[in-house]
Amino acid sequence: MTKTLRQSIAGFVLPATLVFGASACKDDESAPPSDEGCSLLDDEGCRDGQVCEEVAGGGVGCFDPVTIVGGVFDTADGSPIEGARVVAQDANGAAVSAVAVTDGDGAYSLAVPTPRNEDGTLADQMLYTLRADAAGYLTFPLPPREAIPVDASGLGDSDLVIDNASTDLGLILRSDSANLGTLSGRVTGEDVGGTFIVAGGVTAVADIDGSFTVFNVPEGSVTVQAYRLAVNVTPVTVEVAAGETRDDVELVVGEATGSVVSGSINVVNPGQGDLTSVILVVEDTFNETTLTGEAPPGFRAGGIGNDWSISGVPDGDYVALAAFENDDLVRDPDTSIGGTEIQQVTVAGGDVTTTAFKVTGALAVISPGADGAEPVSGAPVTLTWEDDSSEDSYVVVVYNAFGELEWEGTATDPGGNAPVTAEFPGPLAPGMYYQFRVASIKDGVPISSTEDLKGVFYAE
Repeated sequence: MTKTLRQSIAGFVLPATLVFGASACKDDESAPPSDEGCSLLDDEGCRDGQVCEEVAGGGVGCFDPVTIVGGVFDTADGSPIEGARVVAQDANGAAVSAVAVTDGDGAYSLAVPTPRNEDGTLADQMLYTLRADAAGYLTFPLPPREAIPVDASGLGDSDLVIDNASTDLGLILRSDSANLGTLSGRVTGEDVGGTFIVAGGVTAVADIDGSFTVFNVPEGSVTVQAYRLAVNVTPVTVEVAAGETRDDVELVVGEATGSVVSGSINVVNPGQGDLTSVILVVEDTFNETTLTGEAPPGFRAGGIGNDWSISGVPDGDYVALAAFENDDLVRDPDTSIGGTEIQQVTVAGGDVTTTAFKVTGALAVISPGADGAEPVSGAPVTLTWEDDSSEDSYVVVVYNAFGELEWEGTATDPGGNAPVTAEFPGPLAPGMYYQFRVASIKDGVPISSTEDLKGVFYAE
């Protein structure tokens, strides 16, 4: 595990040029730092069981590995899920571990890279997120569900195992698994670990050697595509049979690309918001009902106040989403003005400039789901949000985790500064996650809304 880990992250979070410094001797546990150092790529120079890590201030050293352990389970009944594929990702969504496959108890173990201070203690603010895929289940996390950050910064030298609520992952069972198949194969080329795979609207992450498995692929003719910044990967079209696995898919990394997708935003009435972000989601993953989709690692521009750009975008069809992340801002929903529409982007060997986005302050969610997915005791569910002083009324919708509309209603201004409420009558299905969204209406057009990833709840 530790050797393959180093190989997997070489193209993501570690420097291309190795700097050798203090390390433990491979043959003598009590020996002082070695003059030869160790290798971040393959852990050579470290004794068995240790890994080569970056050291703050420069250099590298050999240390006991940090390991994330946990389980994958069915949200409906808590039963363990065998054969799920789990990978650790960094803050940008790039894979930083090998892919682990859960056992019969749904358990997994992942070694993750953790830079150290000069005294060997863990560096501060080491955060990871986890992704899990399994046959017959929705991928986790899939918008609007978000992964809880896994924090390694509080670990002590005697306990380098992370095992808590954030490492147990609940998956939602699909009802259409009888019509789905599985694709397996390999991405060939250099630095292929963590490549983002899309087939029939569902996704996967390649392991360190480029091998991948895409679960829940619709039957029929399907185009399989792969996405990495700065390179094009040649897509292939294959036939998928329901209930079967096709294991001969090969995706070949092609020529480098320097294509840039750029544009600008115009922030109006930001409220509590300040800077925002733009992401490029793969068009095949885009849900036109919920306006959500999946972005490959690095297909994001953050900290934006005006102009933005994303470099090295490979050829393909994307949807640009502004203010999608939780930052107190939303894409302006006012359809009576320009700059508020969803923008399709096609990259074909050259730069693309999008039209300007208009962004405005979001309506604050109060409950449930203001700070992550929140349990509720049952239906009806009282939905509460901040009043918009400029509105005539509100439109309220509730979606389930599949992006299907569960309920639609309206609400009126309660007067003064009181929060606004609406009652979602239910019913609530066991193990299902839901999201409510609200748009404030003025003179028949929407003028603001709640954020894309807030308002998530599930039956307790």
